[in-house]
Amino acid sequence: MTILDRYAAAQSAIGRAAIDCGRDPAAVTLVCVTKTFPGEDVLPLLEAGHRVYGENRVQEAMSKWPALRERYPDIELHLIGPLQSNKTREAVETFDVIQSVDREKIAGALAEEIARSGKRPRLFVQVNTGAEPQKAGILPQDADAFLALCRDRYRLEIEGLMCVPPVDEQASPHFALLADIAARNDLRQLSMGMSSDYELAIQLGATFVRVGSAIMGARDYPVQG
Repeated sequence: MTILDRYAAAQSAIGRAAIDCGRDPAAVTLVCVTKTFPGEDVLPLLEAGHRVYGENRVQEAMSKWPALRERYPDIELHLIGPLQSNKTREAVETFDVIQSVDREKIAGALAEEIARSGKRPRLFVQVNTGAEPQKAGILPQDADAFLALCRDRYRLEIEGLMCVPPVDEQASPHFALLADIAARNDLRQLSMGMSSDYELAIQLGATFVRVGSAIMGARDYPVQG
């Protein structure tokens, strides 16, 4: 299958999953995750009209996307990986959506940079639904207080929540937990679901699904050693 075949298959699966649970397929946005892939690999999707992409690292996005944006200025770029506070300025400059707000230091840095630059990326809070120590995200029991802090102290407009469930657990309880936190905090956007479970995420309310390898193909990670 070509990248366009895989893209068409993902779009069809998103549509079917939405319709099966009584939702409008247009209410689910596909974020194509292009981390580790060079810009030329993304061109077929851009030429086919897809405009929403996700990257894990600020530096990689800064090296890849400016040239593509010159040709396709309506690209919407999402940061879906952890944000370091010393990269806040570059992140606000580069990304339209930052999905990984996860601690007070980042909230403060974003508020300062937004005030300085006048740019206002859309913001999601990342919730560590599995309480995994190696993973970014606010703990579920701290999410309500953190959202209030972002809104009240830092005047950040939080649009939604994001999670990455543990790989060795069923994803559905984590998606349901995220949806519950969003509902009680009056948040309408849920970024959840990746290549292996995005159809399930749609059934549980996802409005953004982050699909990488199912469209881009297997990643060629450098060997560690």
